Amino acid sequence: MNTFDKSLPIAIGSDHAGVDYKETIKAMLVAAGWQVDDKGPYSADSVDYPDYAHPVASMVEGGAATAGILICGSGNGVCMTANKHHGIRAALCWNEELAALARQHNNANVLCIPARFVGIDVAKAMTNIFVATEFEGGRHAKRVEKI
Repeated sequence: MNTFDKSLPIAIGSDHAGVDYKETIKAMLVAAGWQVDDKGPYSADSVDYPDYAHPVASMVEGGAATAGILICGSGNGVCMTANKHHGIRAALCWNEELAALARQHNNANVLCIPARFVGIDVAKAMTNIFVATEFEGGRHAKRVEKI
């Protein structure tokens, strides 16, 4: 029903706590044929997560990216920041089922990953599920429209 458009990039960003996960996930997505627009950071030096979450959310909000992935220590900061943008439905996920439900029931367009609370294998699995799962629509569509 509603899938991500592979002709558009996935925007990705993090803070210092998520930079290693960001690089791993970016490489995995590129290997799977996705374009990825990396909004930074590019080192583990301490940074402020809104400086990276806003550009990712802006790309999705404006239609320049099909989806976004944000990673920080708890996932909360990037999620709160992204959800300030009109039309963004950022979902904080910590397991594969939540990543699937975020897409199926909530039509989430930004996945937020808590790097300090999930292993890299779970983060990769959640990302793969998130980008491959369709929004179910139906009874969920009217709920999403109310957001």
